[in-house]
Amino acid sequence: MGPGVAGRGHVVFAAVAVLTMGAVPPSPAASSPGPGPGTVVGTLRPVAPPPGNAGPLGRGTAVQGRLLAAADGVETARASRPVAPGVRLTSYDRLESGKRLRLDMLSVDLGAGAARADHLSSGRVSERRKVSDLASRHDPGPGRRTVAAVNADFFDIRETGAPQGPGIKEGQLVNSPAAGANQAVGIGPGTAGRLLRLFFEGSVTLPGGPRALDAYNAANVPPGGIGAYTAGWGTADRALTVDRATPVAEAAVRGGRVVSVTERPGSGAIADGTTVLVGREAGAAELAALRPGDPVTLEYRTRTDSGTLPRTAVGGRELLVVDGEAQVHEGRGNNTAAPRTAVGFSRDGSMMQLMTVDGRQAASAGATLTKLGLLMKEAGAYNALNLDGGGSSTLVALAPGSDRLRVENSPSDGRERAVPNGIALTAPDGSGRLKGFWVEPRMRADTAPAVGPLRGGRPERVFPGLSRRLTAAGHDETYGPANGAPHWRTVRPTVGRVDSHGVFTARSTGTTEVRAERGSVGGGTHLTVLHPLVGIQATTRRVVLANAMASGTFGIVGLDAHSASAPVEPQDVSLEYDRSLFSVTDDGQGSFTVKSLTGSGAGRITARTRGVSTTLDVSVGLRERPAAGFGDATSWTLVALREARLGYGHPRRTHVYRTRPVLLYP
Repeated sequence: MGPGVAGRGHVVFAAVAVLTMGAVPPSPAASSPGPGPGTVVGTLRPVAPPPGNAGPLGRGTAVQGRLLAAADGVETARASRPVAPGVRLTSYDRLESGKRLRLDMLSVDLGAGAARADHLSSGRVSERRKVSDLASRHDPGPGRRTVAAVNADFFDIRETGAPQGPGIKEGQLVNSPAAGANQAVGIGPGTAGRLLRLFFEGSVTLPGGPRALDAYNAANVPPGGIGAYTAGWGTADRALTVDRATPVAEAAVRGGRVVSVTERPGSGAIADGTTVLVGREAGAAELAALRPGDPVTLEYRTRTDSGTLPRTAVGGRELLVVDGEAQVHEGRGNNTAAPRTAVGFSRDGSMMQLMTVDGRQAASAGATLTKLGLLMKEAGAYNALNLDGGGSSTLVALAPGSDRLRVENSPSDGRERAVPNGIALTAPDGSGRLKGFWVEPRMRADTAPAVGPLRGGRPERVFPGLSRRLTAAGHDETYGPANGAPHWRTVRPTVGRVDSHGVFTARSTGTTEVRAERGSVGGGTHLTVLHPLVGIQATTRRVVLANAMASGTFGIVGLDAHSASAPVEPQDVSLEYDRSLFSVTDDGQGSFTVKSLTGSGAGRITARTRGVSTTLDVSVGLRERPAAGFGDATSWTLVALREARLGYGHPRRTHVYRTRPVLLYP
C-alpha cells in the first residue's frame, strides 16, 4: 500500500505538490456574444449510446444471443472513394452499445485483373519498418504502382522481429512458420484469394546421412532441430532463435561445403550465397561434428492443406468467418476489444476485403474477435482471417490524383509501428492524361478541428460569411496524378461563391456543389452552409509546452443556434496574444501551431471571428510549487465521491477535497 492510501481505518496524509506549469488565473467570461447556458448551444448534450440487446433468449440460443449483442449498433458516418481501378476505400463510424467504432476497409476486385495483392516486406525477414515505408519502397513490377497496403502477420516482437506465420513471395518461400502457426491467406496462382494452411518440409544431408530441416529463416528453431538462414534473414541475432537452449551450434555452408563451425549462433548480415545452419540440443550435436570442407546439401518445400501453392501468402491467426458463418470466440483467448486488422474473401475468392478497426481511443474502443467476424461477414467476406492487431494495425492508401501514400486509420500507439510484413495492393500505371478532378476540403475529415471525444470534424460544413479552402487533384483514368489547372464554380451561387484559388465563401443557409472543371472533365464536392454562427470554441482550453523546443496545436470550431458545428478556417480567425512570448501559425491542415519564443512564461490567446470570441491559455515550462503540506490534517475531511460523468466517455473521479474552497494562482 503506497503513501496517501487509507487502509484498515487509518488515514495517511502526504505532502502535496502542484505542477503549476506557469499557469494563469482562470479566464474571465468572454465579453463578446456567444452561446450562454440558457441557449440551445449551451445545453448541448452528447448522444447516449443505444441500449444493448437485452431481449430474452430461449433455450439453445446463447450463441445466437452473443452474436446479436456483438452485431448491435448503428452506422453514424460513412465516406468512400476510389483508390485505383478495382480498389475502393470506405471509412465509417459505428455507435455500439456503450462504445464507438471507427473502421477503414479496402474492397479489392481481384477477379477484374487490374488490382493485384503482393507479399510486402523489406526483403529481410527480421527487418521491421512502418507500413507506409514498406509500401513506398515496394517494387510493384513494370508498368504498375503500389496503391495501398495493410500490416499482416503476428511477429516475434520482443526478440528477432520475424513473422510467426509462413511467407511466400512470387511463389518462393520467404520464411517457414513457427510450430502451429500454419494458418495463412494466399492469393494465386491465378487471381483468386483463399484461406489455407501452409506447412514446411525439408531435409539436410550431412556426412552422416540425411535428417530433417526444421525451419527456414524462421523466428525460432524447434527443440532438437536445425534451421537454415540465408541473406534474406537480415541482421537479427540468430542466438535469439534457439530460446536460450544448450547446447547450440552454427555451421556456415557455401557452394555445398562447410566453411566454418562455431559453438554460438552469430549475428549480422549473411553473405549472398551462404547458408547458415543453426542447431539446438540434438541438432547442435550434429552440426558440432562437422568440419570445414564437409559436404552439406539442403532440400525443402512448402505444401498446402489443399490446392496448389499460392503466388503470395502471409500468416494470420484466428478464423473469423468460415463458409459464410461468423465464428464465436467467446471464452477463448485474444477476444478482448482491441485494434484489429483482418482479411477476407468472397465465396469465389474474386473479391478481397482488408479491414482495420481503430481501438484504445475515445473515438473507437476496438473490436473483439467475435465482433470482427460479424463486421467482416457484413462487409461481404465468405471466409475471413484475423491478422496482427493492436499497435500494428495500419492501413495506407493513395488519394485520387496523388502519388503519396497516407495513413488512413488511427494507429493506437499514436504513430505507425514498425512491422516485418504486410499485404500490398498494386494497379497498372495510367496514361497521365487528365480525366477528372478529385475535389475535397483542404482539411481532412479525420483530423479537422472538433470538440468532444471523437476524432475528426465536419469540414464539409461552413458558416455564412466564413470560408472553406478546397483542393482539386487532377487524375487520369487510373486515379493516378495528372496535370491540369481547374476552373472553379458553384452550382448554387446564392448559397456561396468560390474564387479562382478554390476558396469557397458561404453566403446563405443551404447546400451546393462546388465544381472544378477543365474542358469536358471535372469533379465536385458538396458543401452545406449552416445557420449563422453564434459561438466558437477552441479544441483545447490550454496548450502546455514543456520547453522551448516543444510545440502545441489547437483549432477553432464554430456552433450555430441548433448546435450544429463546423471547423473554422485559420484565415477567418484573428488572434490576439503576446507576440514576444510565443508564435502562432497556420499549420496548413486547418489548425494552429504554437511555439515558445522564450522557453518559459504563460499567456493567453484570444480568437475572434464574426463578432464572437473564445480564449485559451498557453504555458511554457514546468515548475513545481507546494500547495499544501497537510500540517493541519485535522481540519481536512476525507470524502469519497461517486463517479461524476462530465460527458459521454469522459468519467472523472474526485477522491479528496477540502471543505473550504481554495483557488491557487502561480
